[in-house]
Amino acid sequence: MPFEIALRYSTPLTPIADLEEVLREFLRLIGYLPEGEEGRGSEGPIAQSLAYRLVHDCLLRDPTRAWYVDELTAVLKTSKPTVYRHVNKLKALDLLEEVGGTADGKGRKGYRLRYGNLARAWDFTEANAQNALRRYRETVNHLQSLIEKQSAVPLAKPAATPRVVRERGGPR
Repeated sequence: MPFEIALRYSTPLTPIADLEEVLREFLRLIGYLPEGEEGRGSEGPIAQSLAYRLVHDCLLRDPTRAWYVDELTAVLKTSKPTVYRHVNKLKALDLLEEVGGTADGKGRKGYRLRYGNLARAWDFTEANAQNALRRYRETVNHLQSLIEKQSAVPLAKPAATPRVVRERGGPR
């Protein structure tokens, strides 16, 4: 699964004391929640959206617990494909880890915050972002060297075009 995160220059949210407000804005900043006026869209206010409730009501409420898709569909009152769509977004941010479970003998996969801790999970996300930026830097440096090589090669002069000499009194 590809790593994907939105990077935006932002002032730290440390002056805000309301957990839900900070969580909403943080999830918007990293590209998990949609932008917009209180996130209003097809799902209504962000706090009532499935994406927000998955993080707030499930993953953060009990971060060490492995949540199975069946449980998430029941708690969030939605379909499995919808839960998987949101779980995959969080996995793409590298915030979730898969936890194997054999409690019922089915060998189902559960999902939880990596290490059961948001700050430790973010360490993975941050490391992936740094790696991605470093790779971009390597590409930019390579591109710059190609540009410099291209400009060091003298351009060939265009072939002289024959001049048409008009005679006086001829057609113009």
